[in-house]
Amino acid sequence: MRQRTAATAAAALLALALSALTGCGPPPVPPEATGTLEELAAQAGCVPDIGTEAAELRQASCRTSGGDYVLTTFATDRGRQEWFDAANDYGGSYLVGRGWIAAGDADVVTALRGQLGGTVETTAGHSGSGEGPTAGAGRPGHHAS
Repeated sequence: MRQRTAATAAAALLALALSALTGCGPPPVPPEATGTLEELAAQAGCVPDIGTEAAELRQASCRTSGGDYVLTTFATDRGRQEWFDAANDYGGSYLVGRGWIAAGDADVVTALRGQLGGTVETTAGHSGSGEGPTAGAGRPGHHAS
């Protein structure tokens, strides 16, 4: 069993090395970004249109050549998780980092991952409202006026 595990690990390393040398495979994901809403937006190439300023979260719309998304930063990890749990009711695609979430079209957040790092999360939603991910993503923050 130990030989099989070592062989599997060696094969995975070889595939990774070949992919790096040939340029095949997905581009590397950068370390997860940190910072203020403005710093994260700048790193993503966006001038944020800030819509929500509250003690527990700040939220802005971002428009880029790759598409639109909503960027939200949180004062606490718990606040981020509560917001994300509420957003799951609406479904959509999210790029989740420590202290921040970007919400938008799946292609947009996947591309954004190449600039900000983080983890792409896609949810089916439960509301049945038919709203898109960017529209629904802003709703959990509405209570934080």
